[in-house]
Amino acid sequence: MASPIRHTGTVQRVARGVVYVLIEQQSACAACHARRICGVDSGEKIIEVRTAAADRFAAGDSVEVALVRRSMGVASLVLGYVVPLVVLLVALLVSKIAGAADGVAACITLAAVAVYYACLYLLRARMDRKIQFTIIKQE
Repeated sequence: MASPIRHTGTVQRVARGVVYVLIEQQSACAACHARRICGVDSGEKIIEVRTAAADRFAAGDSVEVALVRRSMGVASLVLGYVVPLVVLLVALLVSKIAGAADGVAACITLAAVAVYYACLYLLRARMDRKIQFTIIKQE
């Protein structure tokens, strides 16, 4: 079985069973001179980790955050990137086959992707239960 995806970070704050961890994403092309052009750059992200042991953490603690299962990361990528691309392509294809003008087809396509992301937003509580992180305090 593959090892889980792990990131080290710093606790920003703790509130009602949730630990907010700041992680710094490191891209594989950090030394590349064209990294700002291609859009793949390092950045900071805050991850919400729900845990019953949140009271053991304090702001400034160094922690390690990991996905419980690697398949959760794959599912997140599919829901965030692959499905919207498919929705976009299908909406564009259907609208063009239906005879819509280019501008109308573009609006329909963007609307379809917006509806998809709105549905994803409405289902965030359900996904929150499925995509779980573990948190370990580092010494």
